[in-house]
Amino acid sequence: MPYAESAVRVLIATVFLVAAAGKVSSRRSFTAFTASLGQLNVLPGTVIRAVAVAVVATEWLVCSLVLMPWASLAGVGLALAAVLLVVFAAVIARVVARGTRAVCRCFGSGSREPLGVRHVVRNLLLAGFAASAAGTTLLREAAPAEPWALALSALAGLLVGGCVAAFDVVAELFRPVGPAHSPPSGSPLQPGR
Repeated sequence: MPYAESAVRVLIATVFLVAAAGKVSSRRSFTAFTASLGQLNVLPGTVIRAVAVAVVATEWLVCSLVLMPWASLAGVGLALAAVLLVVFAAVIARVVARGTRAVCRCFGSGSREPLGVRHVVRNLLLAGFAASAAGTTLLREAAPAEPWALALSALAGLLVGGCVAAFDVVAELFRPVGPAHSPPSGSPLQPGR
């Protein structure tokens, strides 16, 4: 197994695992995710819950497949991840282009960040990595690999996947809180006195 492929498989598995687990960690999380799909205004209201269940089930499936020791199943999982990520990117691009301020519930109910161009870029980059790894996984011959190098590449994938999953939370920490409050009138700190 090439080392880059190993890193990408773990990266994709980490991202999809955190996404799926975050959406079903509690009834409230799943309800928030389902409600966020309704706020996108891209689906009829009658199918929103079914789509939410399908998204979570597919994320779990991707997770399971990409970590399989059999190249053909891992390749299918990576290809499925790429397709799903492109669909996510297209939906998010449509929502952003309309100016809808829907909140990203990509990784559960914790985020308050509205969907934006960075979400489109993130999903397209991940889709590119997944598609590339799917191609090498499905088309390559089995080759011996050094266990320490595989472990190192898997660790790299895990770290990058964790960073991708935590990106919105970290971005919120650096966002300005709001307009600066001026001191009360008559305060010795008020400018111009």
